[in-house]
Amino acid sequence: MASIRELYGKFFAQMTQMSKAAAKIDETNVYQKANPNTKKIMYKLIEDNTLPGSHIGGKENFKAFLEAVKSGKHGLILMEHYSNTDLPALTWLLENDMGAEGKDLADRIVAIAGMKLNEADANVRAFAESFTRVVIYPTRSLDKAEASAKSAEEAAAEEKKARTINLAAMRAMDKCKRDGEVILVFPSGTRYRPGKPETKRGLREMDSYLRMFDVMVLVSINGSILTIDPNNPDDMLADICEPANQIFTASPVIDCKQFRKDYLATLPADHPDSKQAVIDHVMDYLQKQHDDVEPELQKLNSK
Repeated sequence: MASIRELYGKFFAQMTQMSKAAAKIDETNVYQKANPNTKKIMYKLIEDNTLPGSHIGGKENFKAFLEAVKSGKHGLILMEHYSNTDLPALTWLLENDMGAEGKDLADRIVAIAGMKLNEADANVRAFAESFTRVVIYPTRSLDKAEASAKSAEEAAAEEKKARTINLAAMRAMDKCKRDGEVILVFPSGTRYRPGKPETKRGLREMDSYLRMFDVMVLVSINGSILTIDPNNPDDMLADICEPANQIFTASPVIDCKQFRKDYLATLPADHPDSKQAVIDHVMDYLQKQHDDVEPELQKLNSK
């Protein structure tokens, strides 16, 4: 097994030369359109490593979701997160396994991405800019920055920066909704690390997305062409790359506000954290869907 850096290092060098994305994020550049040149290279990586059994599950659900968005509904995709190729693999499969409708949906997807993808490393930035995204200052990143701040003034300045960036991101998302684009969010906010269940827990702030959008599909992922290197979990280019079958499955279309309302009605009036409970419910739904599809993936892998 080899890392993505070892296998595709020369391609990342090419992508870095093609890169146009900002290395520092502020309120003026939170919406970042896909770079078609780097996307071609990313799709080459996906194509090289996606085994023939890979496919989209719940095609009829993706189609119904697309129709709802085209009719004027504001659409949200909440998706599991195992690797940095989750988004490119999803859009590649939509385009290659669902024809014109799949491409239409793929072209509308705008991912919510943390600042780290732009600011940490030029190669990672080139990787990320292959797909349209709205960049945010994640709560986890702010907590770390405030914890390492050398003074109260420095911590306050960082909090102000986060607030300014995230306000701009909210405005950008609102425009995306009006323009018929679809927002994709990884509700865990990070890639799942085996043995660390906290990395698969949904973030409390995801509750606000259910209030902001009309309809959603929950997308589970079975199989991945990348595996996090346990010895270098923070080095995204150290991820182990090998061909795999992948199944991306969509739930039926869900009315966001009704879903939230119905679940809240099951909680006691004095529940200590209803917002976290709602997103825990979302993650439970995703886990069940994942578990239901897993035997199909194992059958593919046994052939």
